[in-house]
Amino acid sequence: MAFLITMLGATLPTPLYPIYERELGFGGVMVTCIFAAYAVGVAAALVLFGRLSDQVGRRAVLLPGLVLAAVSSAVFLIPGDVPTLFVGRVLSGLSAGIFTGTATATLVDLAPEGRQQRYSLLAAAVNMLGLGLGPVLAGALAQYAPAPLSLPYVVHIVLCLVVGIALFAIAEPITPAEGPVSFRPQRVSVPPEVRGVFVRAAIAGFAGFAVLGLFTAVSPSFVAQGLHIANHLVTGLVVFTLLGASTLGQLASARLGERPALLVGCAALVVGVLVVGLSVAVASLWVLVVGAAVAGVGQGMSFRAGLGAVSAGSPAERRSEVASSFFLVLYVAISLPVIGEGIATAAFGLVTSAVAFSVIVAVLAAVAFVSLLRRPSSD
Repeated sequence: MAFLITMLGATLPTPLYPIYERELGFGGVMVTCIFAAYAVGVAAALVLFGRLSDQVGRRAVLLPGLVLAAVSSAVFLIPGDVPTLFVGRVLSGLSAGIFTGTATATLVDLAPEGRQQRYSLLAAAVNMLGLGLGPVLAGALAQYAPAPLSLPYVVHIVLCLVVGIALFAIAEPITPAEGPVSFRPQRVSVPPEVRGVFVRAAIAGFAGFAVLGLFTAVSPSFVAQGLHIANHLVTGLVVFTLLGASTLGQLASARLGERPALLVGCAALVVGVLVVGLSVAVASLWVLVVGAAVAGVGQGMSFRAGLGAVSAGSPAERRSEVASSFFLVLYVAISLPVIGEGIATAAFGLVTSAVAFSVIVAVLAAVAFVSLLRRPSSD
């Protein structure tokens, strides 16, 4: 529950961006930059604190991560200006980055013998489900309750306090290391023996996370301006469609195996993102929802299978740094392309830039699919 509530906070502002645009007077480029600040926080947390819970214990890292999530929401309660939004997003990214690895490790540590894989899948599902529920909660409160730029964050802070109390009841699953704590950053590199697998998985992951970035940063503006739908809950549900489908894709990938899941995931990404582009061109909500569902399944399958293939092909003593490298590629994908999309929207318009973005991402996913066909996943 603590994992879900922390990730829920990371996407809480998503359906509120059109309100911020209207009240603070900025445009789509600023929205994408504010969104990208989250990825900066996540990347910093992964590099700086990735090993910390192995030294000081899981709870000693989870509790500060939850506090950061609550502080992030508190920052959003400060009467609005753009720098405040940036600070709130960076803090949200730090909390998500700290929680993602540590909460996953905690669930696996607490798993009964022989069920570690199932608990790992549970962690992945909770991660995406939390991200998906954030826009739904904020959208519902913004649409049907007062104070749309305050109440969602107050509710999140209360939820953080509740699950924070519950975290104290969790047994510490590991024995913290003795001796002084080292804050050495996580090394980022890819050994030669896994580079082929890494590149192909990274291309597929890049395409999938670029779609995630597009939806969570740009779709609220498209729903409001392109589809002329002012209902914030509808915006939240559109984003949930993608992230909920991603959760299903991750669960399905465990049944297919890594190579088939990568192939099916890349193919679904190609189809889904092209349907998303079509929805923008024809201004259809239902086509957008279908595209989001297909792209979400593809993103979830390709991400989970790609991470599994990269981890399996890495030397045990370097698995952590390779996984960190993989996640850094993903968070570059969730931020930089979206900023480019925002700049293109300002220059060429929402429809032209979104369709072009969809085609580019589809090409990336197709390149990953062809490279997987041509080479075995183990080389």
